[in-house]
Order: sequence, then structure tokens, then C-alpha cells
Amino acid sequence: MPTQSDPKPNSETPIAEQGNIAPKGILRYRKALIILAHLGCFFSALLLAFLFAFDMQILRKWAIYQFPILLCIAIPVKLIIFARFKQYQGWWRYVGLSDLLQIAKASLLSTIILIALWYCYGFYGKNLIPESAISELNQAMKQLDTDARQALSRDAETQYRQRYENLKGLRDIIEVSQIREISKKINQQPINSRNREELEIRLTELRQAQHHIEGVLMLDLFTTIVFLSALRMLIRLYHEEFFSESHGTARRFLIVGAGNAGEALLREMLRRRDANYEVVGFIDDDPVKYGMSIHGITVLGNLEQLPDVCKKSSIDEIAIAMPSATRKELRHVVQICQGTKLRFSTVPSLTDIASGKFSVSQMRHVDINDLLGREVVQLDMLQLEKFLKDKVVLITGAGGSIGSEMCRQVCEFGPKLLLLVEQAENPLFFIEQELRKNFPDVQMKAVICDIAETARVNQIYEKYHPQAVIHAAAHKHVPLMEGNPGEAIKNNVVGTRNMANAADAFGTDDFVMISTDKAVNPTSIMGSSKRIAEMYIQDLNNTSETHFMTVRFGNVLGSNGSVIPIFKKQIEDGGPVTVTHPEMTRYFMTIPEASQLVLQAATMGSGGEIFLLDMGEPVKIVDLARELITLSGFRPGEDIEIEFSGLRPGEKLFEELSIEGEDMIPTKHPKIAIWKTISKDRQTLRSGIEKMIDVAHTQDRSKIVATIKELIPEFIGQD
Repeated sequence: MPTQSDPKPNSETPIAEQGNIAPKGILRYRKALIILAHLGCFFSALLLAFLFAFDMQILRKWAIYQFPILLCIAIPVKLIIFARFKQYQGWWRYVGLSDLLQIAKASLLSTIILIALWYCYGFYGKNLIPESAISELNQAMKQLDTDARQALSRDAETQYRQRYENLKGLRDIIEVSQIREISKKINQQPINSRNREELEIRLTELRQAQHHIEGVLMLDLFTTIVFLSALRMLIRLYHEEFFSESHGTARRFLIVGAGNAGEALLREMLRRRDANYEVVGFIDDDPVKYGMSIHGITVLGNLEQLPDVCKKSSIDEIAIAMPSATRKELRHVVQICQGTKLRFSTVPSLTDIASGKFSVSQMRHVDINDLLGREVVQLDMLQLEKFLKDKVVLITGAGGSIGSEMCRQVCEFGPKLLLLVEQAENPLFFIEQELRKNFPDVQMKAVICDIAETARVNQIYEKYHPQAVIHAAAHKHVPLMEGNPGEAIKNNVVGTRNMANAADAFGTDDFVMISTDKAVNPTSIMGSSKRIAEMYIQDLNNTSETHFMTVRFGNVLGSNGSVIPIFKKQIEDGGPVTVTHPEMTRYFMTIPEASQLVLQAATMGSGGEIFLLDMGEPVKIVDLARELITLSGFRPGEDIEIEFSGLRPGEKLFEELSIEGEDMIPTKHPKIAIWKTISKDRQTLRSGIEKMIDVAHTQDRSKIVATIKELIPEFIGQD
């Protein structure tokens, strides 16, 4: 256990406590130290500029007077300009190109101001320096020249000459302001006169001195940029190369993608002294990059060589630095690495990076959603706002996976009142708390209700008069409904009928029922109960003012009772992971995507439609199991076994859910289609439903199956 006298460094410990060279006492004066560092750079930059201008010779004529005078003018100007560019507030160990660009801008502006001041001095300086001062200076120089000639020793002569050179440098910089006056005097002198010749020589000397100062100021621009940039880069280099902590337990890290994102990620990891990683190399499919080095880290091979590189270099974790990679490309990387004990991380998407929501360095572990989800759904926001804003919206099954997400999506559009209808009190409590915290401006009401109770349903409609109903409540677990068939009929058929009848009776504008792909040629009690519910509301739409619509889709990732949470729990327990059949195939969609498309479909319906959502490509469940095991850092078939348990009651090997074909009508949204179906005779349908409800109370599966087949001849009940 760490004690007060021996604190354990961590990512939240202040830098001074993590062994940084700058203790707290010094950090208190950090800004003063930065200003002193800038002063040192300004001094050095101007000195080097003079040396460059005078062929690297230290001459008394500029070193004694010209350099100090320019320094006294340049330093205040630069201090002010660099302060305006916030150069005394940066944290140099994190310096980047943007900081160097700010240095260049500040230096350029400082130089422009100094040159402007120098030109102004050339025009108006004569008003600042009295003629008497210039006369005294010239008199003193003549006296020194005379004394040097009359000196009795060489040492005395040298001293007089040195003092003469000192004053000559001062006189040159002072008399630059007299150039125009001297030019006038030359024009007034007779041609070939001695005075004219002396004045012309003096004018040439002054112009040369003027050009030297201009050259010094221009050189000072570049030397200032070099000194300040070098100082910052040295501080960063020190922290990254010479003062980084070595971790004996550092994880060996491989970056997939040697592009901009990969380079930024590596740079960030090299900079962070608390990063517990040792970057070993890059992987990239561009053959031009093979063997190249980025910040000292080599590109070791391509994707197909990834397993061999990981084995040879003892890699512990892979970062997929391809923010624009498709889900298919991510799956390919994971599938290549099956059989290796690796962890996978990824960088945020390009959208998140561009928006500033995340930076490249904010990695996260690759999730199964990354491999199975699809591109972002494009929604018609104006239509959705028109459908939901300032309306009373009722959502059944509000505590479930789909229902709770529907609540979140609806709250984004500002309904007048959101009714959360749910039978289970705990899920209802939690979703209400979440929504009230995240959407404090949305009025909502949590309602406990068993939708199979007609009186309670009517009571809710009569009290709140919902304008839009999203019916997500359902029993969806196929094997459980096979064992409890009467409950499937009670909740999925009776509950839907009660909700639909109340919507019709109390003038609801729109009613959207969420259905399932298992309603297509059903082989289960659950699927057939949802198909009968579809048939009922489609028939009711023919005579109702309410627009009744149905939306079908397949499995959603991570929903309660779905295969992915079950697999994850089995992996946590050490296996085995149970799959019903090697050829079992399912469609998958993320919960937010499914919810968004349901709302979008609702805005497109005029009543009576059965909408189908594009579920993408089907996925083999056994492949899904292998990928989950791989993402968890285990080897399928070695660390975690996969066992096949056989098909469960009511299950299909393949689900039927396509938005293409002769029985499909496309819509304006590419992911939504309408299924053409022939409605059943109302009398036959309703009498069949009544008969089925009467039988459902017996929980006699064979009798329930028989009544279902009367309504759905294509239903294949498993005995």
C-alpha cells in the first residue's frame, strides 16, 4: 500500500508529484521563468543577427552602442507582441506545429514594427536629437583622433583608437536621421570641392550603416523564430526522450495504419510519460511504407502479415488507427487475428475528431458494435420534428431496450408530454431518472400499466389523449414463448389490440407498432403472435381516422436477452460459449439505428403500411462468437471453447427480412421499404383472434397452435 511518504504515481497525480523536474515552488513562478527565457532568446537572437550581418566578427562599432540601443528598443516591442500572442501561457512539453506557427507570427509582427520604427527614425529622428549633441559627439571624436596621433606609446594609441571606434558606432546610428540633411548640404556645395567630397563619403558610410541595421532586423526575425522554437522543442524532447518513465510491465503495442491518425497516436503516446505502452511498430497495406520509420518506429508489414508480426514481436495490444475504416475492414483485422491473445483498441471516427468531440489519442476498446454496426443513418430532421414536437407521445415498453432508446430519441425533438408506459417497475424507474436528468425541459409521466388490461389502457388514453403512440411493448424471447404460449398471445395480441382500439376510440393521430423479422413465415409462437398483431392494426386502419403503421426489423445489438450479452457473460465465466447451430444466421442492427429508422418510417406512413428496415448483411452466429472471444483477448477453441447445443423450440436457421423483391415497394429512404400484403377479411380475422384468446387462457400449446394456423396457414408449429 502506498503511504503519504511514498505516494504512488498515477495519471491524476500532479506533475510535480510524479517526479517532474519542476517542483511546486518553481511552478509558482512559471510565468516569470518563461518571460526570462524569452528575454534570453531575444538577447541571443539579436546578438546572432549582428554576427551574421558583420561576417561573424565582433566589432566595437556595433557591440558597444548599436547592439545595446537596438536591444533596448526590440525587447519591449517583442515582450508586448509575444504577450498578445499568449506565448507566456503555453505548456512547452506539449508544443506542436500550431505553437511554432504562433511564434513565427509574433516574430514577424515584431519585426514589422521594429522596421517601421527604424524608418520613422530615419525621417523624423533629427527632431529627437539636438544638433548640439551631434556637434559634441563629432568634437569628441576629433579630439580622440588627435590624441591617438600624439600618443607617446602604442598602448595609449590603442586605447584612444578603441574609444574612437566606440563613438563611431554611436555616431553612425545617430546620424542616420541626418541623411536627408546631409544630402541637401551636398547639393549646396561646389562640385569637386573638399567639403562636398567629405560629405559624400560620410553619406555613403551612413547609408551603409542604415542598410546594416535593416539587415540585422531581418536576420533577427529568423534567429528569434529559431531560438524560441528550439527552446520549446528541447523541453518537449527532454520529456519524451530523456525524462520518460520506463515501465517494466509496459504492454507491447502495435499500430495498424501508418497514416495521419497513426502518426498522431504515436506522437501522443511518446509524449505521455504515464502511458503504460511500448510502441513496437506499424502495420500498413501501402507497400511504399514498408520499412519506413515514423518517429523512430518502423512499418513492419501489411495486414496479412499481422499474425506473424504479432507473434514475432510479442505484441499484447493492437490499436486500429484508421478512423475512416468501414465496419467490414475492422472485422477483417479482427478475423485475421483470431487465434492470438490480443486486445484491440481503435481511435475515434473522423466525424468525432473533426467536430472536436474526441482527439486521436482518446482510444477505446473495439466493441462488437464496431464490427456489426453500419454507417450513420441519415434522417429527415424536419419531418421528425413535425411528427413529435409539442405533441403528447406515448411509448409502451418504455423500460425495455428498444422502448428506452425510443424515449431518448423522442426527447431530442421536444414533445409536449412523454408518457412512459411500462409493466416492470424497476426498468421504468431507471429510465425515468435518466431522462429527467438528461432532458430536464421535457415534461414526462411514468405510468405503470399492463397493456392486456383494457380498462387501464382506456383510462390512460382518456386522461392524456396521446397524439402519437409508439408500441414497443412485447414478449420477444422465442424459446420462453414456446413454453408459455398463452402469455405470448396475451401480451402481443391482446395488448396490441387494446392499445390500437384505444387509439382509434380516443382520436390518436399516429400509431406505430414495432414488429419483428420473425413474423415473416413464422415458425414460433412469438413470431406468429406478432404477425397476428400486424394483421389486426392493418385491418383497423381501414376504418379508423388514426394512421396505423408497422415497422419490422431483426435483432438489435445488446438488447436485453439477446445473444451478445449472453456470449459476453459466458466468456467472463471462462466458457464455453454456446451456439445453437453452425449455420445459424441472423441480421443485426444497433439499438439507436433501429430506433431512428422506426421514427423515420413513422413520418412516411399514411396508414396501413408494414415497413421493413434494411438490416444489411446476415451474420453467422458462430462467427460472432469467435469475434467476441477474440475481442476479449482469448483464442477461440483454445482459451474459450465453442459448443453447439442444437436449435431451440421455434427457432429458424435463417431469418427472412429483405427490402428487395416483387413484394417490396421502395420509399424515399434507402433503408426503408414497404411490404405489399393482402388484408384478411375482418370478420374472419376478428373471430379467429377471439377464438385464439379463449384458447390462450388454457395454456394448451397444441390448441393454441391450431387456432394460429387458422389465421396464418403458413405457420409451422414445432411439436
